[in-house]
Amino acid sequence: MLVRREKQRNPVADEVLALTAVVRPILAGVLYGLKADVAKEVGGYDNVKLKLLPRLRRQGDGDIGICFEYAVHEAMNNKDARVLERINDAISLCKIKTAAPKSILFGLEKSGSFQLIATARDILTDDSRVLAGLKQGGQPPKLKRRLSILASAFSRPATRVTLPSSIQGLWKADLFVGSVDTQQWVGTSVKINPAHLEAAAGLRIGIVPTRAGQNDKVVADEKRGLVICPLHHDQDFMQVFYEGFRVVQAFLLADAKIPKEAIMPGPVGREVCRILEQRREFPVVDVMEALVAFGQPELLDSDEEQVDLLQLKGDAETATMIAPVSRDTMPPKHRGR
Repeated sequence: MLVRREKQRNPVADEVLALTAVVRPILAGVLYGLKADVAKEVGGYDNVKLKLLPRLRRQGDGDIGICFEYAVHEAMNNKDARVLERINDAISLCKIKTAAPKSILFGLEKSGSFQLIATARDILTDDSRVLAGLKQGGQPPKLKRRLSILASAFSRPATRVTLPSSIQGLWKADLFVGSVDTQQWVGTSVKINPAHLEAAAGLRIGIVPTRAGQNDKVVADEKRGLVICPLHHDQDFMQVFYEGFRVVQAFLLADAKIPKEAIMPGPVGREVCRILEQRREFPVVDVMEALVAFGQPELLDSDEEQVDLLQLKGDAETATMIAPVSRDTMPPKHRGR
């Protein structure tokens, strides 16, 4: 079997680049967290200038959760080894084998749900299946043709009963995670607070931050029917995410300008704010596009290797088909690439 192996190409050593990369999806979370009627007052989401974002935004407890969903989604699709390795462990427990898992953002409680559905339809095919994890006969339900029903089910409880019983809670999904090659997908819940993670028919994976003193392995929680996928903190994805969220929060509280040094004394955060302040007259969507050039480039290199399927068998908690290699353990010839 031909399997692509992923190796971490660049370290998370350049703090400005790493922080800029995670600030981009956080800005997206703040932008699309605006109520649709508020964005409409300035011509829609595409026309919300960065300088207007702090004035249109109503700060709330849910902000960080929305931004976390966008950050996990973008980290996956940008092949961030810190997230991809954990996700691959999770989907392998859902019986999906792929060297390149994909994420489809499906946060229907956010505005722009029709746009998100259109994006999903670009990736899904007529044969796409959603694996519910239940032992039952027949084929798993098809996903693409049920997107509109799932969207309707969010706001109309009566619609939920029209879904197959195995996926009646799938409208709660934040992401669909799976394989483009096999078109197998699983409903995924992303919660910044692990206590808010709930089981629902059709949800298979729960992505949460690691908690101090608790098991950080990717494990199947049989009681809830969820695969719990904790993302690491110290010197890892969650630490950069929290730092990025604080930078955006401070920047917006300073009216889209560089905050006072007492609020943000660190040079790294101030440099990211400087990049943003220079673009405060531009629409947020254009600023997000510009940040691609300033963010850390793709972290992984790929190569292909013929692998016997028997080699992939092992401990279900750690067996994956993707093998990110940290910079510190790379052979010298690969370093500095």
